[in-house]
Amino acid sequence: MAKPKVRYICQECGYEAYKWLGKCPSCNQWNSFVEEVIDRVSKVPSMSTEAKIEKIIDIKTEEEYRITTGLEELDRVLGGGLVKGSLVLVGGDPGIGKSTLLIQVANNISREGLKVLYVSAEESSRQIKLRSDRLSVQAKELYLLSETNMDVIVNAVDNLNPDLLIIDSIQTVYSPSLESAPGSVSQVREATTILMKIAKTRDIATFIVGHVTKEGSIAGPRVLEHMVDTVLYFEGERHHTYRVLRGVKNRFGSTNEIGIFEMRDIGLVQVKNPSEMLLAGRPLNTAGTIVVPSMEGTRPMLVEVQALVSHTAFGMPRRVATGIDYNRVVLMLAVLEKKAGLHMQSYDAYINIVGGIQIREPALDLGIVCALASSFKDIEINPKTIAIGEVGLTGELRTVSFIEKRLKEAEKLGFNTAIVPKSNLKGLESIRNMNVIGVTNIVEALDNVLGG
Repeated sequence: MAKPKVRYICQECGYEAYKWLGKCPSCNQWNSFVEEVIDRVSKVPSMSTEAKIEKIIDIKTEEEYRITTGLEELDRVLGGGLVKGSLVLVGGDPGIGKSTLLIQVANNISREGLKVLYVSAEESSRQIKLRSDRLSVQAKELYLLSETNMDVIVNAVDNLNPDLLIIDSIQTVYSPSLESAPGSVSQVREATTILMKIAKTRDIATFIVGHVTKEGSIAGPRVLEHMVDTVLYFEGERHHTYRVLRGVKNRFGSTNEIGIFEMRDIGLVQVKNPSEMLLAGRPLNTAGTIVVPSMEGTRPMLVEVQALVSHTAFGMPRRVATGIDYNRVVLMLAVLEKKAGLHMQSYDAYINIVGGIQIREPALDLGIVCALASSFKDIEINPKTIAIGEVGLTGELRTVSFIEKRLKEAEKLGFNTAIVPKSNLKGLESIRNMNVIGVTNIVEALDNVLGG
C-alpha cells in the first residue's frame, strides 16, 4: 500500500511546504501551517478537452441575460442583476445578515417561476424553515438541502437542474476525494472548482457564502477570490441596524457601487435614501458636528462627522477613530496644530461617522478638521452648512471629484451653505439655491465655518 503524500499548507495563503514551518514565507503569518494529506490521483476533469482559437474580431457578443433579484440595492451592486452562469462570493462577519439576504433573494427569484436550490452546510432544513417563516417566504419553487458532501450536492443539482444555486457556506462543504478537513485550503479550492464547473457548463447562477477572518478578509486561500466572478462584502456593526453591501470585484459591472439595507424583524429592508437615514436624529445647536457629502460609487451620500475633544487625564493623549481611517485623523490633528495654531497635544480626540458605516475617501478631510476645531473651541457650526475637501499637509484644500452631485444631494435635503475648495468653483452655475464658498486653505475654511 502506497504511503500517502503529506504536505503542510498555509491556511492563509495556500503556500505548500514539505515540513512544518512556524512562519509562512509567503504571507508572513505565524502558526498557519496545517498538515494535509494530498491525493494527487483525484483531479477535477477539465471543462473542455478541445481548445478553439479564434480571432477577437470574429467573436460575436451578446448582452448578458440578467436575473432580477427583487432587491434594487443588490441589483445595483451586481451591475443590473444576476448573470446566468456567474459565480458570486458573499463574505461578511458572523451574524451580519448573509443568510438572511440570500433567503430573501431565493424567495424573490423563485416567485418568478425559477427553480432555486438552497444548500445549507451549517443549518438543518428545519432551522432554515423557521427563518423563512419569520421572513414570510412563500415561494413554491424554493428547494432546501442540508448537506456537506459535495458529491451529494452535485447529484442534487443533476436531478433538480435549478436556475439558482446557493451554497452556505463554502468553508463547511467537503469533497470525499480529499482526506483533509472541511475548511482547509485544499477543500475550499476543490469545492470552489467543482461549483465553478457546474455554473459555467450548466449556466446556473451560483451564490457561495464565505466566512471572514478576524482581519475582515475572506477565510481560505486568496485564489478563492480570483476564481469567482463577483466578490461582495457585507459590512456594518452587528449592533447597528444598517448594513452596507459593497462589491470589491465584479466581472459584469462596476466595483464602485454599494447597497444599503436596514436589518429589521422582517429581514433586510432596502434603504432608498441613505442620506436622510444617516442624518435622522442629528443633534442641533451642538459643537463638534458637521455634515459632509460623500460619494460611494455613483451615489452621493450625506454623512455626519462628529468630534469630541477633551482635556486628557494622562500624559499621552488618546486618538480614537470610528468609521474612518485612524491615520487620516492623526494627520488632520497635526495639520490643525501646525497650520491653524490649535494646540491639541494635551487633548484627547474622538472622531465618529454616525450610522456604523465605513468611509475611506479623502474628501472627508475638511469635515474632520471643522468638527475637531468646533469641539476644541466649543463653537457651534450652522446646522445648514456642509464642508467638503481634501486637506494637504501644508493646510491647502485640494480638488474633489463629483462636486456637483454632492452639492445637489445636499441641496435636496435643505442645506444652504457649502464650504468647498476654490478650485472646484468652476462649472457650478447649476447650484442656485445654495451659497457655495470657495476657500484655499483650512484657515479660511475655519473662519467661514466658526466665524473667525
